Amino acid sequence: MTRARRSGRRRLGLLACGTLLLAGCGSADPAAAPTVGPPSATAARTFGPGAAGAGDAYFPSYGNGGYDVTHYLVRVRYDPAKDQLTGTTELRATATANLSAFNLDLAGLTVRSVTVDGAQAASTRTDDELVVTPATGLTSGNGFVVQIRYDGEPAALPNDVLGEGGWLHTADGAIALGQPESASTWFPVNDHPSDKATYDFEITVPKGLTAVSNGVPKGRTTQGDWTTWRWSEGSPMASYLATVAIGKFRVTTGEHRGRPVYSAVTTKVAEGAPDRSIARTTEVADYLESVFGPYPFDAYGGVVVADDRIRYALETQSRPVYSASFFRQGDNTGVVAHELAHQWFGNSVALQKWQDIWLNEGLATYAEWLWAEHTGQSTVQRTFDQKYAGASGQVWRTPPGKPGVANLFSQSVYERGGMTVHALRVAVGDAAFFSILRTWAEEKKNGNATTQDFVALAERISHKKLGKLFAAWLYDTERPAAPKRL
Repeated sequence: MTRARRSGRRRLGLLACGTLLLAGCGSADPAAAPTVGPPSATAARTFGPGAAGAGDAYFPSYGNGGYDVTHYLVRVRYDPAKDQLTGTTELRATATANLSAFNLDLAGLTVRSVTVDGAQAASTRTDDELVVTPATGLTSGNGFVVQIRYDGEPAALPNDVLGEGGWLHTADGAIALGQPESASTWFPVNDHPSDKATYDFEITVPKGLTAVSNGVPKGRTTQGDWTTWRWSEGSPMASYLATVAIGKFRVTTGEHRGRPVYSAVTTKVAEGAPDRSIARTTEVADYLESVFGPYPFDAYGGVVVADDRIRYALETQSRPVYSASFFRQGDNTGVVAHELAHQWFGNSVALQKWQDIWLNEGLATYAEWLWAEHTGQSTVQRTFDQKYAGASGQVWRTPPGKPGVANLFSQSVYERGGMTVHALRVAVGDAAFFSILRTWAEEKKNGNATTQDFVALAERISHKKLGKLFAAWLYDTERPAAPKRL
C-alpha cells in the first residue's frame, strides 16, 4: 500500500472445543487385560463454538477461528442508482476444531438465509459478526460448504488507521477497497490475512458499466439491462486484497508472457499520465522479476480511480488500485513499482499478524529505490543516505517492527522499513542479500510469514548472526548507527 504523501473494531472470542477419549486399564497379566475397541469406536466428541477473532494482537476481533477457508464464490448484483447490493456467497472450508458454531465477518448487510452442506442453518448477528449454527456439529479435519444469501445498502467501515475502508458508493458506481479490512462490507468472510483462499467473482451491474476485480478475466454476459462480469483469482489471497471497481473506465487489454493484462482508468480523469504509467506495468513487473524471482500470479493490470476518500494506492492482488492523485504531477512509475513489489511481498508472501506490516511496506519501498536506480533517477545508496539523514525524530521513535495500531501505516514503517532492508544488504553483501529476497519469495510463496521467519532465513543464507542488526533497525527508539558490513 502507498499513501499519497504518506499522509478496532469489534470483539474477541475464545475457542472452546475438546475431545474425550475412553481408555482401558493396564494389567500385569496380558491374558487378564480387557478388550478395548479402536479409539474411533469409543471416542465421545464434544463440540464448541469457533473463536470470534483470529487472535491478532493489533486487531483481536478481525477474522475468526476454528476453520480454514479454501475458496470463495462471490456473486453480487449492484444497482448504483439505488445503492442496493444483493449477494450470494458460497465458501468452502475445513474445520480445524470440532465446531458447534462458527463466525463470519459481515458488516451491515441483511442475511436472508444460511445453509451448511445444503442443510438450513441457524444464524444470529452481533454487530459485524455473523454466528452460524449448523444443524449438526462440524468435525475437525472435515470439509464443509456454506452458502449465504444477503442484501442491503453496503457501507464503508470507519477505522482510525487509514480512514474509510470497504464499499464506497461513487457517482458512477462503487469501489470496494481498504486496509486492514474491507471485504466484510460486501461478502461474508474470514477477514484476516492469516486465512488466505482462492476466489471467483461474478459481479452484475447495469449494462454500460465496467466491473473490474482480481485475477483472470473470465468474460461477461449481458441479459436485458444487466451485465455480469466474471473474474477468477486462482492463487491464495488475503481477504483485504479482494476488490471491485464499478463505473466508467478506459479499458486496455493484452497478453504478456502468456498471462492476460487488464487495466482500467476512470473516465473522470483526462487521458494522459495515469494511462501511460499503468501501461508500463508489465515492464516494471519484468524488472522486479529479475530481482525477486518469477512473477507469482496469473494476471497483470491496474485500476486508477478518482475519489477524494481514496488517497492511497493498494496492492489488490494481480491488479493494484491507484488514486488518480498519484499522477497529478505527471507520469509516476515509482508507485507502480511499489504496488507491484507487493505482489511478491505482502500478497504471495502474506502477513501472519498485522504487527509485521514492515515486511510488506519496507520491501516494497526498497523496490521503489531499486526501480529508481534501474531507471537512472538515483542510486539506492544515495536514496538511503537522504532518508537516513533527513528522517524526522518521529521516524526513529516509532519502531517499524512494532509500530502500534495508530502507526501501522506511518512513515517509519515505510521509510525506516526500507532502510532496514538496505542495512541488511550492506551487512551481508549483495550476493547473500539478493539470494535472501529470492528465497523468501520462493519458499514462502502462497503462504504467511513473520518477522522471525525473515530473520531466520536471512541468517541461514548469510551465515551471519543478525539479531542485533534487526533489533536496532526494527525495534529501537533511537536512530541506529550507519550500516556496515558484518
